[in-house]
Amino acid sequence: MRILITNDDGINAPGLEVLQSIAHDIAGPDGQVWTVAPAFEQSGVGHCISYTHPTMIAELSPRRFAAEGSPADCVLAGIYDVLQGGKPDLVLSGVNRGNNSGENTLYSGTIGGAMEAALQGIPAIAMSQFMGPETEALDDPFQSARQHGTAVVRALLDKGIWTQDAYRIFYNVNFPPIGAAATKGLKVAPQGFRQGPGFSAEPHFSPSGRKFLWIKGGPQHIPGEPGSDATVNLEGWISVTPMRADLTAHDLLADLTARLA
Repeated sequence: MRILITNDDGINAPGLEVLQSIAHDIAGPDGQVWTVAPAFEQSGVGHCISYTHPTMIAELSPRRFAAEGSPADCVLAGIYDVLQGGKPDLVLSGVNRGNNSGENTLYSGTIGGAMEAALQGIPAIAMSQFMGPETEALDDPFQSARQHGTAVVRALLDKGIWTQDAYRIFYNVNFPPIGAAATKGLKVAPQGFRQGPGFSAEPHFSPSGRKFLWIKGGPQHIPGEPGSDATVNLEGWISVTPMRADLTAHDLLADLTARLA
């Protein structure tokens, strides 16, 4: 098996090392793991692509490349440059430092990398490690992802639903903010929504009096709807959410057609 891995925390992020270990477990001794990751952190870029300017790419070591672009750029670079059009069998994105549950999904470059792979017709899984007081107290805050990640990927490859339609299914996996031994197992969960301010902008002034804005995230340890991804994560479960890039509100089409007739 040939696996392409990427992330949004950057080529030197510790979560990428965790993902590389998972990918090598899945690929096996006869497989290949190729890394194309952003040269610098790209958190919050979503499914952005560098459409209006070129992307520099450099080989750091065999099968390991850094690109000055987003995770989606890295997936495109991996397919069309590094692998010269030979698509990988699987794309893994992560392991993100911090959760991509709930509304965070919409901003996540980790999700963006997996989404681009799905649009290219390649099976893809995004993985993130929910952080909190318990993980920060561990020697390895990625402990849950490191010890359970391979089993989750194998379960999805063996038993997951992989569609062949235009907007193919990809998966969003979030590991709970606890140690590996306390992690309860898997739960399939929909994307949730945490009530609260979410992201906001906070003004600050430089010594010269110029105003700058910092984008601030909202509280992360607020559960969403019962059974949704952030909620089951906070209850100690690994959440698995099937996703597709089609943003149409299909449940409203018939009603809206009737209203506008």
